[in-house]
Amino acid sequence: MKKMIALACLSLGLSFVSSAQTPSIIPIPSQAVYPAGKFILPSSISISGPADAQLKVGYATLVSKLKSATGRSVTLKSSGTASIQMQIVNNANLGAEGYELQVNAKGVSIKANKSAGLFYGIQTLVQLLPKEIESKTVVKGVQWAIPFAQITDTPRFAWRGQMFDVARHFFTKEEVKQFIDEMVEYKYNLLHFHLTDDEGWRIEIKSYPNLTKKGAFNVKKVGRFTTFSKPEPNEPRNYGGFYTQEDIKELVKYGQDRFVNIVPEIDVPGHSMAAVASYPELSCTPGADKYEVISGEPFIDWSHGHPEALLDNTLCPANEKVYTFLDKVIGEVASLFPYEYIHMGGDECPKNYWDKNPEILALRAREGLKNSQEVQAYFVRRLEKIISSKGKRMLGWDEILEGGGLPKGTAVMSWRGIAGGVEAAKLGHEVVMTPNNNVYVDLMQGDRAIEPPVYKTVRLADSYAFNPVPTGVDAKLVKGGQANMWSEQLFNYRHLQYMMYPRALAISESLWSPNENKNWDNFISRLEDHMARFDVADKRYAPSMYEAIVNVTKNSKGELFVELKNEISGLKIHYSFDNSYPDNHYPVASGLVAVPKDAELMRIVSYRGKEMKGRTMNITRADLEKRAK
Repeated sequence: MKKMIALACLSLGLSFVSSAQTPSIIPIPSQAVYPAGKFILPSSISISGPADAQLKVGYATLVSKLKSATGRSVTLKSSGTASIQMQIVNNANLGAEGYELQVNAKGVSIKANKSAGLFYGIQTLVQLLPKEIESKTVVKGVQWAIPFAQITDTPRFAWRGQMFDVARHFFTKEEVKQFIDEMVEYKYNLLHFHLTDDEGWRIEIKSYPNLTKKGAFNVKKVGRFTTFSKPEPNEPRNYGGFYTQEDIKELVKYGQDRFVNIVPEIDVPGHSMAAVASYPELSCTPGADKYEVISGEPFIDWSHGHPEALLDNTLCPANEKVYTFLDKVIGEVASLFPYEYIHMGGDECPKNYWDKNPEILALRAREGLKNSQEVQAYFVRRLEKIISSKGKRMLGWDEILEGGGLPKGTAVMSWRGIAGGVEAAKLGHEVVMTPNNNVYVDLMQGDRAIEPPVYKTVRLADSYAFNPVPTGVDAKLVKGGQANMWSEQLFNYRHLQYMMYPRALAISESLWSPNENKNWDNFISRLEDHMARFDVADKRYAPSMYEAIVNVTKNSKGELFVELKNEISGLKIHYSFDNSYPDNHYPVASGLVAVPKDAELMRIVSYRGKEMKGRTMNITRADLEKRAK
């Protein structure tokens, strides 16, 4: 990318800024030239732009940042010359979300066809300012300058999403707003709102008040989700919460003001224990009237390679009351969310109860369904008719392809790798790519010795490697992709930030920037500048990219050997076996490191020159033995 920028500068007869001075914009723009020079912000900053209600928040955010960090006077006007000028134009190359940004000796100019483009231009402008712009208080001693730039920028995909699971653990309305604010800084434009699951129903449905009266609350547990003890009958069920319909309207408006659409997910027919516990008549399993909302205790057996329920957490496809329920629920949901899609889930539905249920078996005989998978496909088709009757389109996880007969207008979200998306596109369905190997930002992002435990690792490099359009797939059918934040292991917003960043920045570049502009080393250079901005903003992030990738082998004599690799370049990995804490004077890992016979602990740390990067990793001999197996 640096070569591309340099060539562009040469072709325009402009001087080229060295790579160390090249602005660190994420996601990287489609086209950018950075001539030598900078515009110094005046003591009184003026901003002019169209008097568009849609830009009210964009203007306010820029004004607030400039005032808070610089301490200078900032005025906003609808016309005339100004330090920062914005303009609506008619440029066929920019589309609905693109923009042109120019910085020269006269000031800053942002042009776009639509208000959304100006909004995204503002996000880029903020990134061009010194990192101290993220401060909420005045910072003295900073030269408030913006480097000269000529940027033309358009998104690669229209669907640039983040999924927020508020069902496993409830997050407040204000935290959802914060989530939206942080999304748009990196040009995400869609919030996939996972509102219902086994652990909680989070949206008020006036037709079924028990969904939130009972279904929104469980027993508070502390520890590791899915390993919690079974709640005792006398433990209070007061942990959780829900959004009223007025809350939802407020969040929808909040998103719209920031050019974010919200797609609600009502996850059915599996993942429905909160609904079944609230209204047991939605089940056809005896004893469902004794069910309670799950609090994180184990109740699904995954040892068979597919989910088998210890308690039936499904809506019964043979029960007509279910379709009456869904018609009313979807009707109310559709009236609250103006975006065209409603997500119906459809994932990880256990069928072991269905396989022996008399009502399900009768349905199979009546409808000519060969197995329980076709029963779910029958359910999906009926639900699609309900969603369509409300003027919406259906979207679901890739399991909805199984069993056949998926209505053509249904979009598919591919999460079990890319295979579901490839299959869906070949069948003519629109696709949103969300492969768990790349974009599941709830998974570990480094070594299990130091990361909060989850079942799998998705490193920053995996997220940056994400390409939503696999070879052989019609690109016109790929709507885009998203970062998925499941909340089983999220107990507070600070930890959510830790898991989201920096991987969300890598994914944003896969969704906005041309694939040919992506470069790993260049991205890391820019990312480190954004980490410094996060420090100023007091936003949490993970340092996992600095920490070693650990591989262990054992030879025929039972001797252990450790291979330590870097995820990013420019680091040296140091280690010890003597229980002391290594620094940059300790041995440097190179090739296979032999583990001494009597060593019980290996400590590992990364350095760039004299600066420690990341955290010290502690791995016991017992853990090394397990890894060798």
